[in-house]
Amino acid sequence: MNTMSLTTLERSKTKVNAAALEGLAAQLRGTLLQEGDAAYDDARTVWNATIDRRPGLIVRCSGASDVINAVNFARENRLLVAVRGGGHNIAGSAVCDGGMMIDLSPMKSVRVDVAAQRAWVGPGATLADVDKETQAFGLAVPTGINSTTGISGLTLGGGFGWITRKFGLTIDNLVSADVVTADGKLLRASQTENPDLFWALRGGGGNFGIVTAFEFKLHQMGPQVLSGLVVHPFADAEKVLREYRKALETAPDELTCWVVMRQAPPLPFLPTEWHGKEVLVLAMCYCGDIQAGEKATQKLRAIGTPIADVVGPNPFTGWQQAFDPLLAPGARNYWKSHDLTEFSDNAAAAITAAIARLPGPECEIFVGHVGGAAGRIKADATAFPQRNSHFVMNVHARWREPAMDKACIDWARGLYEAVKPYAAGTVYVNFMPEDEAGRVEAAYGGNYRRLVEIKQRYDPLNLFRMNQNLRPKEGQRAA
Repeated sequence: MNTMSLTTLERSKTKVNAAALEGLAAQLRGTLLQEGDAAYDDARTVWNATIDRRPGLIVRCSGASDVINAVNFARENRLLVAVRGGGHNIAGSAVCDGGMMIDLSPMKSVRVDVAAQRAWVGPGATLADVDKETQAFGLAVPTGINSTTGISGLTLGGGFGWITRKFGLTIDNLVSADVVTADGKLLRASQTENPDLFWALRGGGGNFGIVTAFEFKLHQMGPQVLSGLVVHPFADAEKVLREYRKALETAPDELTCWVVMRQAPPLPFLPTEWHGKEVLVLAMCYCGDIQAGEKATQKLRAIGTPIADVVGPNPFTGWQQAFDPLLAPGARNYWKSHDLTEFSDNAAAAITAAIARLPGPECEIFVGHVGGAAGRIKADATAFPQRNSHFVMNVHARWREPAMDKACIDWARGLYEAVKPYAAGTVYVNFMPEDEAGRVEAAYGGNYRRLVEIKQRYDPLNLFRMNQNLRPKEGQRAA
């Protein structure tokens, strides 16, 4: 084959000759894949099975030099570019049709400096990679709740999880980042070097370049935490949620408790007669002293008459993987999300009403509580804007058969609309599906205009547009 037809930024086609492709491959420490190569299908497969795209080229990167060469090749040929870290993003932005996929997943290194309490993490690392390495030294960086999530996407969107209330968002613990920008330069971004870029990376997603290394501040924590589930009959939801909100009013930063509503999976600690029935779960983690945690969780654990209470000391690495079986790759997924400044009675009523209409056994609603240390930072200190103590509602439609697409998506959209009158207007960008481009400005609130200006400076071509996109000029729609 003398030439290859590839998709451009404008979604047209361009011809790239074989000599140019051979030249790119010769520059790489990693590998260049095309359709038909043995590793091609594995490389293009992402967590959300509704996403089935076929890149023209996949550059599997081994280091920053591979990223630079891939970015230069894409820019010079005006190719549509997608960037894959963990491939976990709900919108499927890690993979494009016909263009170039820059695959960072081989770059999984995690190095810990115990004395300095710092970790240097490659962009292909998962949360499990980070947790296992840091917890070996009794150290932690706050991340998310699903260990197969990639550190890159999580961090660039903000990053919150079980220990955020104590130690802040993932971005609040980012010290520096090495970034390949659209012009092929490798920059260091920190509070003192390219500080505008550093500000934008902390919540602005993959809009400004490709991070090839993250430097995180670490905290002493673990390896044991008090964590687990308290499972209630869904018939008691109104009372449980009312008491849950009251208990959170005096919760210390070390304590995080989220709500999950769904049909009960066949968990070994649940009586079999509850399997498949609607339940409300309080999932909690206390990241300080275990005995102090027993006292701090008393109010939450005293609510109602639970079916099961399995809260106890657990390895933090194990707790970080507790929800992995419910979030394994390969299922079809669609999410809708709201930030809630308060978990009002009206919002709670709309959410609980939706449980009566669950379209499938894997569909669920979770409500996460974010605040504490993360809520004591100014809204304009980072690109991530929602710094008030708040709740995050994520409507998680999950199913297996394409025939269920409409029912599951309609259910998620219906609940989103029902809760909208009680929502804050902002949204966590990592929870936005691909059909929500119109929500980007609202997601960033007062930080949006500054982000657009920084995007214009670092990526005027909008090379990095496979994301929750910030267009370089207001009113200019990305192709």
